[in-house]
Amino acid sequence: MSQALLKKYFNIIPEKSFFDGKQVRYQLKDRLYTLVPVTNVDENVLVELYEMSNHLMTTGDRYVSTFYPAKDEKFLVTDHDIDYVLLENRYLKEVDYQHLGRKLAKMHVRGRSIPVNIQHTNRMGQWKTFWEQRLQQMERVWYQTVEEHPDSPFEQLFVEAFPYYIGLCENAIQYVVDTELDDTPTDEDAGTICHERFHRGVWGKRYMIHQPFDWVFDHASRDIAEKIREEYVRKQRTFIPEIQTFLQEYQSISPLSSFSWRFIYARLLFPLHFFQCVEEYFLSHSERDQKYFEDQLQKIIRDAKQYENFLGDFYELARVPVRREKIPLVGWLK
Repeated sequence: MSQALLKKYFNIIPEKSFFDGKQVRYQLKDRLYTLVPVTNVDENVLVELYEMSNHLMTTGDRYVSTFYPAKDEKFLVTDHDIDYVLLENRYLKEVDYQHLGRKLAKMHVRGRSIPVNIQHTNRMGQWKTFWEQRLQQMERVWYQTVEEHPDSPFEQLFVEAFPYYIGLCENAIQYVVDTELDDTPTDEDAGTICHERFHRGVWGKRYMIHQPFDWVFDHASRDIAEKIREEYVRKQRTFIPEIQTFLQEYQSISPLSSFSWRFIYARLLFPLHFFQCVEEYFLSHSERDQKYFEDQLQKIIRDAKQYENFLGDFYELARVPVRREKIPLVGWLK
């Protein structure tokens, strides 16, 4: 079906296709194409993603996916009431996550110079609001679960643990508020092109691909914190050297201000891994998936004290090069 659409609307007949863990990619010689359904994507969002993609390309990003026009020179095509855009990658290189800190910093530096005003994908200054909304939604689920009496091991774990994570959420929200009141952003704290969630594999499984539909416009600390969180969760006992290398590489390109460090810390305070586990459990419909999330929740709760220690020691293990009085810790964690 997709290959027929490529031929019909774009006059492209791919030589081969493959699934790289995220999407089907179509290859024609040294070009890679990705057909993305966008029926439910707001038109203003599409325009901003196009602007961000075009900006990264013109400032030297060789791995960025750019919007490819159809035969009628329009970027949006509609077939059987489904809207699509086609993305093209003109430079193919096998995935290489070496020197990830430098690569991410270069992307952020390019993203800060975008000349257009980004509004609809902008998350700058909105963490507090988003986190409060997410916490309120989770509280409603918690109250409902309590009233209906938890009848599964997962629900019992969730009911017992959630009050603790409310406290972490409130600490994270307050830390953002205090940072915005007490500290002054630098030029490096301007908004840039970030990822909805930066993680291992977001740049592709076979080829390096910077895809616009992974992006939001936000403070660079969003990506940095999520990389640190992922490494902590993935390998708790051996993550420190990798994180130190990542941060050192990043700062060799783009130094981090005290404001940035405090935003990184606030984001790590927010227990995103707990929220995602609970949300995905209640959205899942298979017993196998629910058992997986039950095991994940048990692990998160079991390691809660260890995560506290990580947060309490974070500025030391991250080798933060700014004056310590500029980056306060949460008292009960130290």
